[in-house]
Amino acid sequence: MAARASFLLLCLAGAAVPLTALAQTDGKRDRDPRVELASKIPGARPEELSPSPIPGIYELARGTDIAYVSADGRYAIAGDLYDIASSDNLTENRRRDMRIKLLAAVPESEMIIFSPQKPRYTVTVFTDIDCGYCRKLHSEIAEYNRLGVRVRYLFYPRSGPGTASWKKAEEVWCSANRNEALTRAKRGDEIKASKPCKSTPVERHYELGRDFDLRGTPAIIADNGEMLPGYLPPAMLVEYLSSR
Repeated sequence: MAARASFLLLCLAGAAVPLTALAQTDGKRDRDPRVELASKIPGARPEELSPSPIPGIYELARGTDIAYVSADGRYAIAGDLYDIASSDNLTENRRRDMRIKLLAAVPESEMIIFSPQKPRYTVTVFTDIDCGYCRKLHSEIAEYNRLGVRVRYLFYPRSGPGTASWKKAEEVWCSANRNEALTRAKRGDEIKASKPCKSTPVERHYELGRDFDLRGTPAIIADNGEMLPGYLPPAMLVEYLSSR
C-alpha cells in the first residue's frame, strides 16, 4: 500500500498554498475544519477527511488509499496505524470497511457468479482472463462450489483499456451465456459475442480495482473485506474462511 499512500503525499506536497497556512484562521470558528484542510490538498474533498483515533490527526481516504494529516496542516504521514494495546491494524480495518462499502454498491447483476445450491461462503474475485493463476483458480471452480464457496467475478484486465484482455472481457459479458463464455475464454477459446451489447461493466470493475489498489490478479475479497492477493487452492480458501 505504500506506493498509493505516496500518491496522496505527492498531492499534499503539490498544494498550491503552503500547508502551514492552515494554522491561520479567518475568525469563523464554527467552520468545519475539514473544509479548510481539504482546500489545501489538490483534488481532496472534505468528506474524504475524518478524525483519526489520534487527537489532532485526520485520516485522508481515497478509495482504500489512506494517509494521515495533522489538523494544522503541517505534517502528513504515510503508513499503517496500529493500536499497540490490541495489536490491531486500524488502517487495514478501515480499508476492509471501505472494500465492503464499495462492493455493496456493485449490483450482482453486474457480476458473473458461480454458486453451489447452498453456499456457505461468498467471495468476490477480480479476474483477468489472460492471467495464468486466474485460469488455474477457475479450472477448479467446481471444487470451490463443492466446498460451499460462492464466487462472484469482477473483471480486472491488467493490461488496461483497449487491450486484447479488455476486449475478451467485453466479449464474455456480451455473450448469451456469460458463465459458459468465461469458462471457455479461460481455457483459451476465442469468444465472439452472440448478442448486441451497448455497454458492459468492465470499465466500472476496472476502476473499482484501482480504488482497491490491486497489484495483481486474482484478488480475492472475503465478505469481511479482507483482500487475499493471489490464488488460493479450494481447501486452503475454505480453511481460511471457516477460521474467521
